[in-house]
Amino acid sequence: MKAQTVNKDTTDHQDRAYHFSGGKLIVPSVLISYGVVSLVSNDLKSLNQSTRHETREHIIAGARIDNYMQYAPAAAVYLLNFAGVKGKHKFKDRTMIYAASQLVAAALVLPTKHFVSEVRPDATNHLSFPSGHTATAFSSAQFMFREYQDVNFGLSISGYPVAAMTGIYRVFNDKHWVGDVVAGAGIGILSTEVAYWLFPLISRYLSSKKEVESLSIAPFGQRNTYGITMIKKI
Repeated sequence: MKAQTVNKDTTDHQDRAYHFSGGKLIVPSVLISYGVVSLVSNDLKSLNQSTRHETREHIIAGARIDNYMQYAPAAAVYLLNFAGVKGKHKFKDRTMIYAASQLVAAALVLPTKHFVSEVRPDATNHLSFPSGHTATAFSSAQFMFREYQDVNFGLSISGYPVAAMTGIYRVFNDKHWVGDVVAGAGIGILSTEVAYWLFPLISRYLSSKKEVESLSIAPFGQRNTYGITMIKKI
């Protein structure tokens, strides 16, 4: 009788969530395309201007809630798991996925801001396109969706309204045009999808090292930069 090797890794890397699918690119591609077109289309530029005009008439800029709302869906995933509502992954694995999504988002957003050099509505700088806050918010919402879609679908989509409100507040606060926010949403969704596709590779790489005993993650943000800090103890 031949001895069989038991794989102790409980993560099923054959899960469709980890496989590239063209269908998962449709929504982010449409959103990003809208944002890009808004940079050159006179009609969409007019929509940007008219939306700003309406919000400036009825809303006073200055709320800071969007600085915190962008992380709310991701924070909810950890709080729900702590409360016993288990998602798709254990702490270490979901933290690796979320960290990867934020790194991908930063890699897409920050260079694009400098390359496009679009003036913000309030004219504070030339880093308007795309919206980094919205990218973070939708990457977090997509993370929540992927973690809970097989457990509780209603719960899994609850992060999207929070992400949408984050983008809306960026417009209300006169920091972004509508096109910036729409593009940011697409980038955020795409970033999380890429993180799930990369997860088997990242997991195999880390499993080849000494077992991780502690992994912590914290977001950071400055005026023109945002990202995450990850500390690993081995």
